[in-house]
Amino acid sequence: MMHIRLLTYKKMVSVCALTLFVFSCKSTKVISDGFIDDRLSAKTVVKAHYQNKLDFNTLTGRVKIDYSDGEDEQSVSVSLRMEKDKGIWMSAPLGIVKVYITPDRVSFYNKMDNEYFDGDFSYLSNLLGTEVDYSILQNMLLGQALFDLRNDKFDLSVAKETYRLTPKTAGALYKTLFQIEPKNFKMDLQQLSQPLKKRLLEIKYKNYQLVGKEAIPNEVSIPAIEENNENRISLEYRNIELNRQVNFPYKIPKGFKEIVLE
Repeated sequence: MMHIRLLTYKKMVSVCALTLFVFSCKSTKVISDGFIDDRLSAKTVVKAHYQNKLDFNTLTGRVKIDYSDGEDEQSVSVSLRMEKDKGIWMSAPLGIVKVYITPDRVSFYNKMDNEYFDGDFSYLSNLLGTEVDYSILQNMLLGQALFDLRNDKFDLSVAKETYRLTPKTAGALYKTLFQIEPKNFKMDLQQLSQPLKKRLLEIKYKNYQLVGKEAIPNEVSIPAIEENNENRISLEYRNIELNRQVNFPYKIPKGFKEIVLE
């Protein structure tokens, strides 16, 4: 439990980044007309998903975040900078809230409350109810599968004009569901659930935008449900550019109080 109250404004940015990622070798992208091909196998669809992964070094832009927890609703636009496999940085207007995530650390601070958090990924794992690392967060933001689908076997069906992948063997701790859209073979929907704990995390990619030749999410909807509590986050990516030079200005101000978790 957290012994200090986190303001909604801070939650918008931190939860987005937290529930908000692998990329290495290049591969020929699969070209599709956007229509379902019912002759494809699950293995072929999974292969196409990884052949079409985003090829980039850095990504910059803005993200409009709408947040609702059933009582409060807030909206803010944040600056986003990413360097593949190295860093994810977000800043709210005037630097009131900043988030900086690396493969080893999760850190954010909030000037409204003079508070900060600086720790490992166990904080995120507790939030999502499953093990989380940098790769999972990066993938979530970019429309890639949260987990490596090549490590499992799936049944393939067609649902709502997408390829629907369900594991042949159910997970011991949680259930997963993946839907891949047929045009770019990017994620249409990802779902993690823990029925016994009444937890559900769903990432719905409403559409994609082309930046050069790369397909990047445009609008994303993320409902997170636990028992009778529901948080909803909507993301809209704007002014996205690839492979610009980036830096990550981040320093926790002196005198801020550390957020302590039990």
